[in-house]
Amino acid sequence: MASQLQGYDPETQQDMPSQYDTGMQPPGPSGGLLQNLKSSMQINLDIFREPRGVMRIIHFVFSLFAIISICSYDNEVTFSVKCPPPAPANVVKFPYDYPFKLDHLSRQVACTHPADRYLTLYGDFSSDAEFFVAVGVLSLLGAAAAAAGYALYEAKYQSNPLIPLADFGGTALLALLWLSASAAWANGLSGIKHSTDPGILMRTVQCAKDDFCTTVTTGSFSGLNTSVILGFLNFFLWTADLWFVYKETPWFKMRQQPLDQQIN
Repeated sequence: MASQLQGYDPETQQDMPSQYDTGMQPPGPSGGLLQNLKSSMQINLDIFREPRGVMRIIHFVFSLFAIISICSYDNEVTFSVKCPPPAPANVVKFPYDYPFKLDHLSRQVACTHPADRYLTLYGDFSSDAEFFVAVGVLSLLGAAAAAAGYALYEAKYQSNPLIPLADFGGTALLALLWLSASAAWANGLSGIKHSTDPGILMRTVQCAKDDFCTTVTTGSFSGLNTSVILGFLNFFLWTADLWFVYKETPWFKMRQQPLDQQIN
């Protein structure tokens, strides 16, 4: 009976120990998946000599630049305020940065007569800026994950037709997101420039009354202009990479088979 339960070795004429006798646990489904991933893992850095691998590195770098260009930007709007005599003139500064909630900025002007007044900027452009940064972070992670997958699981990438299709779909989605985010942020930047324009600010209620504000100055927008350019550049780079990823999909390979047969 024991030999039927545990197995019988005809050469030694002894019962073979089962996994319960040896204390070994049967592999579970998660352990089997992990084992398959480990067995198929093979470092292949040659992929980064091909356009598909090089493009992922470029995606990572330019996504990082786009995020830095908007998140590291800071600027300020300066008002030269004329108070009624005998109070001296005041200089009021509104420093602002990411995520550009200008309507949250308010400054008190310390004039002795009349009562103290407040200056407030207008416009909340945080949704456009945060959407742009979110797409940048998503692209950063996507490019890093794709590059790691190419380097470690290139054999599985080539043997499983679903993986190139998923890669193609993800690349197309990120290209579309970059187009949407860049267009939205370009519109947001236009709103920031309008809200901080000296001519606009001088016509506001606080500034127009009694020549309350005498001069208004704004800083440079070159950093934010660069972020918009980088956004559309990222859209172009992700769109260009679609061709290299498409060449790995079954769609391209099925079209190539009849051509190869005609040549042969």
